[in-house]
Amino acid sequence: MIVLVFVGLILLAHYYLWHRLVRSTTAPGRLRKALTWGVVALMLLVVATFVGTRADFGTWLAWPGYLWLALLFYLFVFLAVLEIPRAVAAVWLRRAERRRAPVPEPVAVLAGTPVPDDVAAGLPDVAPDPGEAPPAALSRRLFLGRATAAVAGVGAVATVGYGVSSALGDPVIEPVRVTLPKLDPRLSGLRFAVVSDIHLGPLTGRSHTERIVRMINGLEADVVAIVGDLVDGSVARLGPLARPLKDLESRYGAYFVTGNHEYFSPGGYIEWLDELGELGVRPLRNERVEIAHQGAVLDLAGVNDLGGAAQGDGPDFAKALGGRTSGRSTVLLAHQPVQVSEAARHGVDLQLSGHTHGGQIMPFNLVVGLQQPVVSGLATVDGVQVYTTRGAGFWGPPVRVGAPPEITILELRS
Repeated sequence: MIVLVFVGLILLAHYYLWHRLVRSTTAPGRLRKALTWGVVALMLLVVATFVGTRADFGTWLAWPGYLWLALLFYLFVFLAVLEIPRAVAAVWLRRAERRRAPVPEPVAVLAGTPVPDDVAAGLPDVAPDPGEAPPAALSRRLFLGRATAAVAGVGAVATVGYGVSSALGDPVIEPVRVTLPKLDPRLSGLRFAVVSDIHLGPLTGRSHTERIVRMINGLEADVVAIVGDLVDGSVARLGPLARPLKDLESRYGAYFVTGNHEYFSPGGYIEWLDELGELGVRPLRNERVEIAHQGAVLDLAGVNDLGGAAQGDGPDFAKALGGRTSGRSTVLLAHQPVQVSEAARHGVDLQLSGHTHGGQIMPFNLVVGLQQPVVSGLATVDGVQVYTTRGAGFWGPPVRVGAPPEITILELRS
């Protein structure tokens, strides 16, 4: 069903673009046919890109396929926004042409009266084809179509260009202070480097991981928390890209919880959990550890992502949070912010999440907010504070608009 909906949306979007960028800007002929086949080829490229990258083959399609997907989206947005101005302009041009058009003098001709040669010369020899648009209307349609296409094209290319530079640039370091009322004063000042949604995949290289590791190490955090969606592929293909994680530095270690994308890996999620263990990053699989700091203890727990339920590896809050020492503060790593509703029932003080990318591409942030309680930043949900990071990578198009990549340095305060 999801695949059918996706293909249907891709078809509709390309048809709309064909209608506005091809049919409305060209007259019937070879050029229109060539552009039509070009739109068909681009539509097939998008489908092939999703199928190929998900199945761990055809990754060479990723760059052109995902860049076109981003352009497709913003062309659609700009064209949709321009629909009303375009309609208003069409009405105004029609009225202006009517005002300028000369009104011919009426000529009365009696039956059997010969028509003078100068009058006959002004009469059409053949009745106009009712299916053919008059030259003025055709000119008006082409002018409006081409003007709209030019504005939408420039806007889309500029937006995607900005988004690519943002997605491929250095993540923003977001300093955040969180006050926990029950936190032991001796734990005040404990610092977490939080990163999520690194999305190692066909469009990222080893340098992407090396940069993130270098930036995290520069923060000199006490704990590193990797909150899911680390990879988009198998260990066989992406293992070398993850290897720099072994150089992560922190006082009390680096911890990881699964995101939904770990369960899409062609090699299975278990191979990635084993690989991370070899790299010195400890997966928290519905379990918790004690972080001892300056004579006090903090419970750090992690639950599996909701996407693992279909593979028998879903979240188990009772296992991760049951039997805790009363009075201790608990920080929970959970990939999706929506998991906070269950965390609240188990007395969690702070949840660290990712998953949303902050929307990644505006205005998707408005859509994400319909499914997740926190799109980005710090909020309180059901009495639990939730910090949702925008993530340090990207999924799909290498584009971020209105949601730059992020690494968070989060400091606890009593």
